[in-house]
Amino acid sequence: MASSALTGKLEADVEIKASPEQFHDMLANKLHHVPHAANDKVRRCDLHEGEWGKVGTVFTFHYFHDGKDKVAKEVVEAVDPDKNLVTFRVIDGDLMKEYKSFLLTLQALPKSEGSGSIVHWTFEYEKLHEAVDHPETLLQLGLDLSKDIDAHLTQAK
Repeated sequence: MASSALTGKLEADVEIKASPEQFHDMLANKLHHVPHAANDKVRRCDLHEGEWGKVGTVFTFHYFHDGKDKVAKEVVEAVDPDKNLVTFRVIDGDLMKEYKSFLLTLQALPKSEGSGSIVHWTFEYEKLHEAVDHPETLLQLGLDLSKDIDAHLTQAK
């Protein structure tokens, strides 16, 4: 079955100091503020359709990855404040040059002990062909971005 070699799923966790609710709020409702937290990684985030925090919202995420400025046009597929979960589907942009489909899910979970959160990143994707790499460096960018957002959320005001 050729398609099974093309589909993949990557998952990783990063520990942060912010609460699950704070992190979720930033990603679900204030995604356009992310460049303020990590302008070396995210250049800007433009709303195209809908409103922040709502399923069906379409936005463009301008980011820096592997030494290049890149763009991802995404649609919000799920927002669950009770689970501090948000899911984005990439529908256009640089990733679509290598992937037939690309889904990002982020969930902020309370740490089992003490304050803070564990942010769980999941990428589910289908590559266009076998020569396309799995998106490990993009996942690392996401983990690093989580730390930058955390520093922004927890800095003394």
